Amino acid sequence: MSTIPPVFLSHGSPMLLLEPGRTGAAWQALAHTLHRPRAILAVSAHWTTRIPAVSAAPQPATIHDFYGFPDALYDLDYPAPGSAELATQIAGLVPDIHIDARRGLDHGAWSPLRLMYPQADIPVIQLAVMPGADAVAHYQLGRKLEPLTRDGVLVLASGGLTHNLGDMVADAPDGAALRHVAEFRDWFAAALARHDLPALMQWETLAPHAQRAHPTPEHLLPIFVALGAAGEDVRVDNFHHDYQLGALALDAFRFDPV
Repeated sequence: MSTIPPVFLSHGSPMLLLEPGRTGAAWQALAHTLHRPRAILAVSAHWTTRIPAVSAAPQPATIHDFYGFPDALYDLDYPAPGSAELATQIAGLVPDIHIDARRGLDHGAWSPLRLMYPQADIPVIQLAVMPGADAVAHYQLGRKLEPLTRDGVLVLASGGLTHNLGDMVADAPDGAALRHVAEFRDWFAAALARHDLPALMQWETLAPHAQRAHPTPEHLLPIFVALGAAGEDVRVDNFHHDYQLGALALDAFRFDPV
């Protein structure tokens, strides 16, 4: 079975579902470059736990975990099947993981998948992130999941390269960024490009404006799971770069094992 490289997508505002623009087009193009997965493990910033957790609902509900948006967004669903089999496989790789048989798909998972795989015919389950744990813990969790990538599973990490809703500028044109947002993004993308694990694992103290770019870490933690799942030697493809609302870096990365 072909290896499927893990990916990280900055999912931005839920409005991307109605106005996908350049970012939505990049997600759609990505799906065409990957082998069709037998299943998808979505690592979403919007499911947070204290310990490792994976979902196993046979038919995950579509969770509309956003507020104050147009009614059309709440009419959308993503009726993909779940996979208890994949959850069990993951439990074999991460023995202390909690299996949640009821958790649905939050918008961190289904918003990119609705554009990438609109038929919703590939089984999807979710992996939680742990805001109380650091980058190293999430990278190590990803390393345990590396066998999945060689078994037809797409590890799709979904968060945001920057995420401070308080800094958003409502009338900022797409592509424009606040200075601190661009400086954090540039530092992080460069560290990824050279696969500088020591720097990346200490992003909170080394990256410029780290606390302002991420007042809480949950939107960045998925990237470390994807990076770990790619293995020790990785080629990083920053295949999409854009900004939304001034404060949201919409970068997307593909981690190809070498």
